[in-house]
Amino acid sequence: MQIGEAARLTGVSAKMIRHYESIGLIPSADRRDSNYRDYGHHDIHRLGFIRRARDLGFSIEQIRDLLRLWGDTQRSSADVKALAQTHISDLDEKIRLLGEMRTTLSHLAEACDGDHRPDCPIIKGLAGDEQHDHGHH
Repeated sequence: MQIGEAARLTGVSAKMIRHYESIGLIPSADRRDSNYRDYGHHDIHRLGFIRRARDLGFSIEQIRDLLRLWGDTQRSSADVKALAQTHISDLDEKIRLLGEMRTTLSHLAEACDGDHRPDCPIIKGLAGDEQHDHGHH
């Protein structure tokens, strides 16, 4: 099948499919006599694997490792689990940082009257202006 059909079946855009080919995440599709790329069942299966891994937030390098483990029938599941647990730790750190961002932004939003006047602590906070009402010097 051609790239448009592969994109429709996998939910991976044609642009991303070409990108994955260029970085070697999927093998370059065979080109038929017409010079169109031709995608087969294995390509679709692999793209689905990549898309699901991306949906879980795995990095390209982690996906490269997961694909290698997927293809290795001698692998130990412990290797796969270790990779997943590393990713869980990374996610926990991101969640912590997102929580801090949310708290900071909530404080700025609470301090803003949100009325017709131009004075706005949110803009002041982003601009790095002193916030005298919080007792900072």
